Amino acid sequence: MHKGVVTSKGARMPELPEVETVKAGIAPVMEEQVIARADVNRPDLRWPFPDRMAERLTGKRVLGLRRRSKYILIDLDSAETLLIHLGMSGRMLISGHVVGEFHQPHPAPAKHDHVVFHMGGGARITFNDARRFGAMDLMATARQDDHWLIRDLGPEPLGNTFNETYLIDRLKGRNTPIKSALLDQRIVAGLGNIYVCEVLFRAGIHPRRKAGNISARRIAALVPLIRDVLSEAIAAGGSSLRDYRQSDGELGYFQHVFQVYDREGAPCVTADCRKEIQRIVQSGRSSFFCPQCQR
Repeated sequence: MHKGVVTSKGARMPELPEVETVKAGIAPVMEEQVIARADVNRPDLRWPFPDRMAERLTGKRVLGLRRRSKYILIDLDSAETLLIHLGMSGRMLISGHVVGEFHQPHPAPAKHDHVVFHMGGGARITFNDARRFGAMDLMATARQDDHWLIRDLGPEPLGNTFNETYLIDRLKGRNTPIKSALLDQRIVAGLGNIYVCEVLFRAGIHPRRKAGNISARRIAALVPLIRDVLSEAIAAGGSSLRDYRQSDGELGYFQHVFQVYDREGAPCVTADCRKEIQRIVQSGRSSFFCPQCQR
């Protein structure tokens, strides 16, 4: 059985690397396959499902899977796109397909199996969400940029439109802390708490520093650091806090190289520093940092 996404101390939303990992895991059993039947087992998750969702999915061919910010987008040959948000506990469970020499049998239905995709190739993808903070919606593919969850999103941090000039311009004169600014999805899409903490440590910037007071040179340096941290996390299969699994059921390993996140009281990893990592709360989120290395 394959799993996808996340809880932590308390619970947290999946971030870009986790969503990218789940998307990559389900793509091989969904792309170019027909959804032979879609079962929708309740009227809603975080919000109501779209009208006739099961009917609109059944019999449609999946043209491709994409990710926008923290959303998985599944393009269909009906000119509609299915948007999936994993929420705090959403998992995509894959069964009925062959992995190497092994066949993954279909498990018995579970209590929190809310949406089930029966693929024409024999695989089954089940959206299981105990907390029901996940969401799904259907939208016209040609008008996806107008969808209320997408229209105000900033550029993708791994894309070409997110660059040094853009970030310097967006943060110029801002009186908000740099941590809050980087978490603002209108500025850059997909960044979350873990990876912003790690980026700011690598940049040597205190999370409370006002974004508008940071030099253009240091703001520009954030762009390659953001790309490096996200790329490393994707390569490691995301960060596994409690029950996150990547698509092949293995734990992600990026959490083993956290330099500050969730390391309160531990010594700084910087040579000759050894100050203890501290934790503060900003806008209800924990920020981890080194008081000596980050100014």
